[in-house]
Amino acid sequence: MTLEEAKNFFQKDKFATCAAGIVLEKLDENGAVCTMVITDNHRNAVGAVMGGALFTLADFGFAAAANFKGMGTVTLSSQIQFLSGAKGNVLTSVTRPIKEGRHACFYETEITDDLGTKVAVVSASGYRR
Repeated sequence: MTLEEAKNFFQKDKFATCAAGIVLEKLDENGAVCTMVITDNHRNAVGAVMGGALFTLADFGFAAAANFKGMGTVTLSSQIQFLSGAKGNVLTSVTRPIKEGRHACFYETEITDDLGTKVAVVSASGYRR
């Protein structure tokens, strides 16, 4: 799947692309890179970026990366570790494959802000039909 094909397909994920504003920037056999400009809609009551916004960014990157070779991978399990509050204005997720099996896969996503702050790390396993 090319980057443009993936962008067209994942544009149907309205929550990630429209509500959260996530953009798929890069996609290849090495994983996916996504960005999200932080707006007031991403903030919780104390002004920090909401954990759900961070998780959505990582989940979208996992979906793109895990389905790069063909659609059919679904998430079995995900775990997020919050490391620091975002200090910049743009979040970037970099999702990389760790293990690619016939039916099972494991990916890791690192989320940073545009100032270089490591915000979160997400581990996700998936199942391929």
